[in-house]
Amino acid sequence: MDFEGTGVTQSVASGTDAPQAGATRPRTLDAFGRHINYLRVSLTDKCNLRCVYCMPEHMVFRPGDELLSGDEFIRVLQAASMLGFDKYRLTGGEPTVHPGLVDIVAALRALPGTREIAMTTNGLRLARLAQPLKAAGMDRVNISIDTLDAERYHRITRWGKVEDVLAGIAAAEAAGLTPIKLNAVVLRGYNEDDVAPLAALTLARPWHFRFIEVMPFGDVADFQQASIVTTAEMMARIQAALGALAPVNDGKLDGEARMYRLPNAQGQVGFISPVSAPFCASCNRVRLTADGTLRLCLLKDGEIDLKTPLRRGARAEDLAELIRAGIWRKPWGHDLKDGVIPLNRVMSEIGG
Repeated sequence: MDFEGTGVTQSVASGTDAPQAGATRPRTLDAFGRHINYLRVSLTDKCNLRCVYCMPEHMVFRPGDELLSGDEFIRVLQAASMLGFDKYRLTGGEPTVHPGLVDIVAALRALPGTREIAMTTNGLRLARLAQPLKAAGMDRVNISIDTLDAERYHRITRWGKVEDVLAGIAAAEAAGLTPIKLNAVVLRGYNEDDVAPLAALTLARPWHFRFIEVMPFGDVADFQQASIVTTAEMMARIQAALGALAPVNDGKLDGEARMYRLPNAQGQVGFISPVSAPFCASCNRVRLTADGTLRLCLLKDGEIDLKTPLRRGARAEDLAELIRAGIWRKPWGHDLKDGVIPLNRVMSEIGG
Protein backbone atom coordinates (compact mmCIF):
# COMPACT_ATOMS: atom_id res chain seq x y z
CA MET A 1 0.00 0.00 0.00
CA ASP A 2 1.36 3.46 -0.88
CA PHE A 3 -0.63 6.67 -0.79
CA GLU A 4 1.21 9.42 -2.63
CA GLY A 5 2.32 12.15 -0.26
CA THR A 6 1.74 10.25 2.96
CA GLY A 7 5.32 9.18 3.52
CA VAL A 8 4.14 5.68 4.55
CA THR A 9 4.94 2.71 2.35
CA GLN A 10 6.01 -0.04 4.74
CA SER A 11 3.86 -2.86 6.03
CA VAL A 12 4.02 -3.15 9.81
CA ALA A 13 1.64 -5.97 10.56
CA SER A 14 4.04 -7.00 13.35
CA GLY A 15 2.94 -3.88 15.22
CA THR A 16 -0.38 -5.46 16.09
CA ASP A 17 -0.63 -8.40 18.47
CA ALA A 18 -2.71 -11.33 17.38
CA PRO A 19 -5.77 -11.61 19.65
CA GLN A 20 -5.03 -13.63 22.77
CA ALA A 21 -7.19 -16.57 23.78
CA GLY A 22 -10.60 -15.25 24.75
CA ALA A 23 -9.79 -11.73 23.56
CA THR A 24 -11.99 -9.94 21.06
CA ARG A 25 -10.01 -6.71 20.54
CA PRO A 26 -6.65 -6.22 18.80
CA ARG A 27 -3.70 -4.66 20.61
CA THR A 28 -1.62 -2.21 18.59
CA LEU A 29 1.98 -1.82 19.76
CA ASP A 30 4.74 0.63 18.94
CA ALA A 31 8.32 -0.46 18.28
CA PHE A 32 9.08 -0.27 22.02
CA GLY A 33 6.29 -2.64 22.97
CA ARG A 34 3.97 0.02 24.38
CA HIS A 35 0.26 -0.74 23.93
CA ILE A 36 -1.25 2.31 22.18
CA ASN A 37 -4.99 2.45 22.85
CA TYR A 38 -5.66 6.11 23.67
CA LEU A 39 -6.48 8.68 20.97
CA ARG A 40 -6.64 12.38 21.75
CA VAL A 41 -8.72 14.11 19.09
CA SER A 42 -8.40 17.85 18.43
CA LEU A 43 -11.73 18.78 16.88
CA THR A 44 -10.72 22.35 16.04
CA ASP A 45 -7.79 24.72 16.36
CA LYS A 46 -10.19 27.54 17.26
CA CYS A 47 -10.82 28.75 20.81
CA ASN A 48 -12.96 31.31 22.60
CA LEU A 49 -10.00 32.26 24.82
CA ARG A 50 -6.45 33.43 24.11
CA CYS A 51 -4.46 32.00 27.03
CA VAL A 52 -0.97 33.46 27.22
CA TYR A 53 0.71 30.04 27.45
CA CYS A 54 -1.20 28.61 24.49
CA MET A 55 -1.35 31.08 21.62
CA PRO A 56 -0.75 34.69 20.58
CA GLU A 57 -3.64 37.06 21.26
CA HIS A 58 -4.15 37.69 17.53
CA MET A 59 -3.96 34.07 16.52
CA VAL A 60 -4.72 33.27 12.88
CA PHE A 61 -6.66 30.02 12.61
CA ARG A 62 -6.74 27.63 9.68
CA PRO A 63 -9.50 27.98 7.05
CA GLY A 64 -12.41 25.63 7.61
CA ASP A 65 -11.75 23.57 4.49
CA GLU A 66 -8.30 22.65 5.84
CA LEU A 67 -9.89 21.00 8.89
CA LEU A 68 -11.60 17.63 9.01
CA SER A 69 -15.37 17.66 8.81
CA GLY A 70 -17.47 15.84 11.37
CA ASP A 71 -17.96 12.91 8.97
CA GLU A 72 -14.22 12.75 8.28
CA PHE A 73 -13.45 12.64 12.00
CA ILE A 74 -15.87 9.74 12.37
CA ARG A 75 -14.22 7.83 9.52
CA VAL A 76 -10.79 8.18 11.17
CA LEU A 77 -12.25 7.17 14.53
CA GLN A 78 -13.77 4.07 12.96
CA ALA A 79 -10.33 3.13 11.63
CA ALA A 80 -8.77 3.68 15.06
CA SER A 81 -11.40 1.44 16.63
CA MET A 82 -10.35 -1.35 14.27
CA LEU A 83 -6.88 -1.19 15.84
CA GLY A 84 -8.17 -1.62 19.38
CA PHE A 85 -8.37 1.99 20.50
CA ASP A 86 -10.83 2.16 23.37
CA LYS A 87 -10.14 5.47 25.13
CA TYR A 88 -10.79 8.83 23.48
CA ARG A 89 -10.35 12.42 24.62
CA LEU A 90 -11.81 15.33 22.67
CA THR A 91 -9.71 18.48 22.73
CA GLY A 92 -9.07 21.63 20.73
CA GLY A 93 -8.46 24.53 20.59
CA GLU A 94 -11.71 24.45 22.49
CA PRO A 95 -13.84 21.42 21.53
CA THR A 96 -17.13 22.94 22.69
CA VAL A 97 -17.01 25.49 19.85
CA HIS A 98 -17.23 22.66 17.29
CA PRO A 99 -20.83 22.55 16.02
CA GLY A 100 -20.82 18.76 15.64
CA LEU A 101 -19.46 17.95 19.10
CA VAL A 102 -22.52 16.13 20.45
CA ASP A 103 -22.92 14.07 17.26
CA ILE A 104 -19.24 13.05 17.34
CA VAL A 105 -19.61 11.92 20.96
CA ALA A 106 -22.61 9.80 20.00
CA ALA A 107 -20.69 8.28 17.09
CA LEU A 108 -17.76 7.47 19.38
CA ARG A 109 -20.05 5.79 21.88
CA ALA A 110 -21.42 3.58 19.08
CA LEU A 111 -17.96 2.30 18.06
CA PRO A 112 -17.09 -1.28 19.05
CA GLY A 113 -15.03 -1.47 22.23
CA THR A 114 -15.30 2.15 23.33
CA ARG A 115 -14.44 2.17 27.02
CA GLU A 116 -14.10 5.86 27.87
CA ILE A 117 -14.93 9.20 26.25
CA ALA A 118 -13.58 12.30 27.96
CA MET A 119 -13.06 15.92 26.99
CA THR A 120 -10.70 18.71 27.97
CA THR A 121 -12.46 22.08 27.96
CA ASN A 122 -12.19 25.59 29.33
CA GLY A 123 -15.70 25.09 30.68
CA LEU A 124 -17.19 28.31 29.35
CA ARG A 125 -19.95 26.54 27.38
CA LEU A 126 -20.60 23.63 29.72
CA ALA A 127 -23.54 25.26 31.45
CA ARG A 128 -25.67 24.44 28.38
CA LEU A 129 -23.72 21.52 26.91
CA ALA A 130 -23.05 19.29 29.92
CA GLN A 131 -26.40 17.50 29.87
CA PRO A 132 -26.53 16.91 26.08
CA LEU A 133 -22.96 15.58 26.16
CA LYS A 134 -23.79 13.17 28.97
CA ALA A 135 -26.87 11.98 27.09
CA ALA A 136 -24.77 11.40 23.96
CA GLY A 137 -22.38 9.14 25.86
CA MET A 138 -19.59 11.29 27.30
CA ASP A 139 -18.17 9.93 30.55
CA ARG A 140 -16.33 12.86 32.09
CA VAL A 141 -14.60 16.18 31.51
CA ASN A 142 -11.36 17.87 32.49
CA ILE A 143 -11.92 21.59 33.02
CA SER A 144 -9.12 24.16 32.87
CA ILE A 145 -9.12 26.78 35.63
CA ASP A 146 -5.76 28.42 36.29
CA THR A 147 -6.87 30.67 39.16
CA LEU A 148 -9.96 31.52 41.20
CA ASP A 149 -9.12 35.24 41.10
CA ALA A 150 -11.25 37.03 38.48
CA GLU A 151 -8.62 39.61 37.56
CA ARG A 152 -5.80 37.07 37.23
CA TYR A 153 -8.04 34.72 35.27
CA HIS A 154 -8.75 37.47 32.75
CA ARG A 155 -5.04 38.33 32.57
CA ILE A 156 -4.11 34.71 31.77
CA THR A 157 -6.96 33.99 29.34
CA ARG A 158 -7.17 37.57 27.99
CA TRP A 159 -10.91 37.16 27.30
CA GLY A 160 -12.50 34.90 29.90
CA LYS A 161 -14.59 35.25 33.08
CA VAL A 162 -13.88 32.81 35.89
CA GLU A 163 -17.53 32.80 37.01
CA ASP A 164 -18.47 31.19 33.68
CA VAL A 165 -16.01 28.37 34.36
CA LEU A 166 -17.42 27.85 37.87
CA ALA A 167 -20.92 27.60 36.36
CA GLY A 168 -19.60 25.02 33.89
CA ILE A 169 -18.07 22.95 36.69
CA ALA A 170 -21.39 22.95 38.54
CA ALA A 171 -23.26 21.90 35.38
CA ALA A 172 -20.81 19.10 34.66
CA GLU A 173 -21.15 17.72 38.18
CA ALA A 174 -24.94 17.95 38.03
CA ALA A 175 -24.98 16.09 34.70
CA GLY A 176 -22.85 13.26 36.09
CA LEU A 177 -19.69 13.96 34.08
CA THR A 178 -17.67 12.71 37.00
CA PRO A 179 -15.23 12.42 38.61
CA ILE A 180 -14.69 16.14 38.04
CA LYS A 181 -11.08 16.75 37.05
CA LEU A 182 -9.71 20.28 37.07
CA ASN A 183 -6.46 21.42 35.46
CA ALA A 184 -4.18 24.41 35.97
CA VAL A 185 -1.12 25.33 33.96
CA VAL A 186 1.17 27.14 36.40
CA LEU A 187 3.14 30.14 35.13
CA ARG A 188 5.84 32.16 36.84
CA GLY A 189 4.58 35.68 37.39
CA TYR A 190 0.95 34.78 36.72
CA ASN A 191 -0.51 32.18 39.06
CA GLU A 192 2.19 30.41 41.11
CA ASP A 193 0.59 31.96 44.21
CA ASP A 194 -2.72 30.29 43.31
CA VAL A 195 -1.66 26.66 43.61
CA ALA A 196 -2.60 26.35 47.30
CA PRO A 197 -6.08 27.93 46.94
CA LEU A 198 -6.75 25.71 43.92
CA ALA A 199 -5.53 22.58 45.72
CA ALA A 200 -7.83 23.50 48.63
CA LEU A 201 -10.83 22.84 46.35
CA THR A 202 -10.19 19.14 46.94
CA LEU A 203 -10.72 19.43 50.69
CA ALA A 204 -14.51 19.66 50.62
CA ARG A 205 -15.29 18.18 47.17
CA PRO A 206 -14.38 14.81 45.61
CA TRP A 207 -12.61 16.60 42.77
CA HIS A 208 -9.22 15.83 41.24
CA PHE A 209 -7.07 18.91 40.73
CA ARG A 210 -4.05 18.49 38.45
CA PHE A 211 -1.25 21.01 38.14
CA ILE A 212 0.68 21.03 34.85
CA GLU A 213 4.17 22.23 34.08
CA VAL A 214 4.04 24.56 31.08
CA MET A 215 5.58 23.06 27.94
CA PRO A 216 7.43 25.01 25.21
CA PHE A 217 5.87 25.13 21.73
CA GLY A 218 6.34 27.09 18.54
CA ASP A 219 6.06 30.88 18.52
CA VAL A 220 5.51 31.16 22.28
CA ALA A 221 8.29 28.78 23.35
CA ASP A 222 10.57 31.50 24.78
CA PHE A 223 7.79 32.84 27.00
CA GLN A 224 6.85 29.34 28.11
CA GLN A 225 10.41 28.37 29.01
CA ALA A 226 10.85 31.52 31.08
CA SER A 227 7.57 30.80 32.89
CA ILE A 228 8.12 27.21 34.05
CA VAL A 229 7.26 26.43 37.67
CA THR A 230 8.41 22.93 38.57
CA THR A 231 6.31 20.31 40.29
CA ALA A 232 8.69 20.39 43.28
CA GLU A 233 7.98 24.09 43.81
CA MET A 234 4.22 23.60 43.41
CA MET A 235 4.23 20.81 45.99
CA ALA A 236 6.25 22.88 48.43
CA ARG A 237 3.80 25.78 48.15
CA ILE A 238 0.79 23.52 48.71
CA GLN A 239 2.30 21.68 51.67
CA ALA A 240 3.39 24.90 53.36
CA ALA A 241 -0.20 26.15 53.24
CA LEU A 242 -2.32 23.01 53.58
CA GLY A 243 -0.27 20.19 55.07
CA ALA A 244 1.50 17.10 53.84
CA LEU A 245 0.62 15.52 50.51
CA ALA A 246 0.25 11.75 50.91
CA PRO A 247 0.86 9.67 47.76
CA VAL A 248 -2.15 7.85 46.30
CA ASN A 249 -1.70 4.31 44.97
CA ASP A 250 1.90 4.19 46.22
CA GLY A 251 2.84 7.09 43.98
CA LYS A 252 2.18 5.25 40.71
CA LEU A 253 1.18 7.30 37.71
CA ASP A 254 -2.53 7.78 37.01
CA GLY A 255 -2.30 8.41 33.28
CA GLU A 256 0.07 11.38 33.07
CA ALA A 257 -0.33 12.48 36.69
CA ARG A 258 1.11 11.41 40.02
CA MET A 259 -1.67 11.75 42.59
CA TYR A 260 -1.67 12.82 46.26
CA ARG A 261 -4.20 13.58 48.96
CA LEU A 262 -4.20 16.42 51.50
CA PRO A 263 -5.10 15.67 55.14
CA ASN A 264 -8.83 14.81 55.47
CA ALA A 265 -9.49 15.78 51.84
CA GLN A 266 -12.33 14.28 49.81
CA GLY A 267 -10.52 14.76 46.52
CA GLN A 268 -7.00 14.38 45.17
CA VAL A 269 -4.19 16.63 43.98
CA GLY A 270 -2.07 15.58 41.02
CA PHE A 271 0.98 16.82 39.15
CA ILE A 272 1.76 16.41 35.46
CA SER A 273 5.50 16.94 35.04
CA PRO A 274 6.54 16.58 31.38
CA VAL A 275 9.52 18.90 31.85
CA SER A 276 10.99 17.88 35.22
CA ALA A 277 9.87 14.22 35.32
CA PRO A 278 8.91 12.88 31.86
CA PHE A 279 6.58 9.86 31.73
CA CYS A 280 7.41 8.67 28.21
CA ALA A 281 7.96 5.04 29.23
CA SER A 282 4.26 4.63 30.04
CA CYS A 283 2.91 6.62 27.09
CA ASN A 284 -0.10 4.91 25.51
CA ARG A 285 -1.40 7.70 23.29
CA VAL A 286 -1.25 9.40 19.92
CA ARG A 287 -3.05 12.52 18.75
CA LEU A 288 -5.26 13.38 15.79
CA THR A 289 -5.00 17.05 14.88
CA ALA A 290 -7.93 19.06 13.58
CA ASP A 291 -6.32 19.25 10.12
CA GLY A 292 -6.04 15.50 9.85
CA THR A 293 -2.55 14.48 10.89
CA LEU A 294 -1.59 11.77 13.36
CA ARG A 295 0.89 13.30 15.81
CA LEU A 296 2.99 10.59 17.38
CA CYS A 297 4.42 12.54 20.34
CA LEU A 298 3.07 15.75 21.83
CA LEU A 299 6.55 17.28 22.11
CA LYS A 300 8.00 16.16 18.76
CA ASP A 301 7.08 17.42 15.32
CA GLY A 302 6.77 14.07 13.52
CA GLU A 303 3.30 13.53 12.00
CA ILE A 304 1.49 11.24 9.54
CA ASP A 305 -0.89 12.77 7.00
CA LEU A 306 -4.30 11.09 7.14
CA LYS A 307 -6.35 13.85 5.50
CA THR A 308 -4.85 13.41 2.02
CA PRO A 309 -5.64 9.70 1.68
CA LEU A 310 -8.98 10.23 3.43
CA ARG A 311 -10.04 12.79 0.81
CA ARG A 312 -8.78 10.55 -1.97
CA GLY A 313 -11.21 7.85 -0.93
CA ALA A 314 -9.19 5.67 1.41
CA ARG A 315 -11.21 2.90 3.06
CA ALA A 316 -11.30 2.39 6.82
CA GLU A 317 -8.88 -0.53 6.39
CA ASP A 318 -6.44 1.72 4.52
CA LEU A 319 -6.61 4.41 7.20
CA ALA A 320 -6.11 1.78 9.89
CA GLU A 321 -2.94 0.58 8.15
CA LEU A 322 -1.60 4.15 7.99
CA ILE A 323 -2.33 4.66 11.68
CA ARG A 324 -0.70 1.34 12.54
CA ALA A 325 2.38 2.31 10.52
CA GLY A 326 2.58 5.64 12.32
CA ILE A 327 2.30 4.02 15.74
CA TRP A 328 5.17 1.68 14.91
CA ARG A 329 7.31 4.79 14.26
CA LYS A 330 6.26 6.52 17.49
CA PRO A 331 9.42 7.89 19.18
CA TRP A 332 10.46 6.78 22.64
CA GLY A 333 10.01 10.29 24.04
CA HIS A 334 10.75 13.97 23.72
CA ASP A 335 14.14 15.73 23.86
CA LEU A 336 13.38 18.84 25.92
CA LYS A 337 16.39 18.12 28.13
CA ASP A 338 18.57 18.50 25.03
CA GLY A 339 16.93 21.77 24.01
CA VAL A 340 14.86 20.27 21.20
CA ILE A 341 11.54 22.17 21.12
CA PRO A 342 8.58 21.39 18.84
CA LEU A 343 8.22 24.31 16.43
CA ASN A 344 5.65 23.44 13.76
CA ARG A 345 2.56 24.02 15.93
CA VAL A 346 1.40 25.80 19.06
CA MET A 347 -0.57 23.86 21.68
CA SER A 348 -4.00 24.87 20.37
CA GLU A 349 -3.18 23.18 17.04
CA ILE A 350 -2.32 19.88 18.75
CA GLY A 351 -4.84 19.53 21.55
CA GLY A 352 -2.57 18.74 24.48
